[in-house]
Amino acid sequence: MSDERLISVESQTEHSITSGKSETRIFVKMYVDARKAGLIADMGDHNWTTLCIIASFMDERGECYPTQSQIASALDVSRQSANARVKKLAEYRWQGRPVIEVTKGRTVEGRWDNARYTVLPISQLRIFDAEPEEIVR
Repeated sequence: MSDERLISVESQTEHSITSGKSETRIFVKMYVDARKAGLIADMGDHNWTTLCIIASFMDERGECYPTQSQIASALDVSRQSANARVKKLAEYRWQGRPVIEVTKGRTVEGRWDNARYTVLPISQLRIFDAEPEEIVR
């Protein structure tokens, strides 16, 4: 397992003593090696931005449940454009492996349910104690 990182995600929860409310913030860190290793240049700006938006909804297992409208709004594009970008990202491969997995299901009534996006370890966009997969060079 390589200790060299390209990208990581950090979450920080702040608790207000006066209001009693909590707020969680997510930070994406890009290391210089991401540029040197070619990840950012290889995936392109649309895939990178789309990955970061989806990752901003991520839980500790890498699973995300944003709606198409939430993704479109965050990207400042139409739902159709957001869907095309998510499809392109799902087809993208880094070192021969996908960076996200999209799972679509149906409700009990048979209607399409919201898609689940799983940000895979190869992307190195991780939260909490998950370990990134080894970088193959």
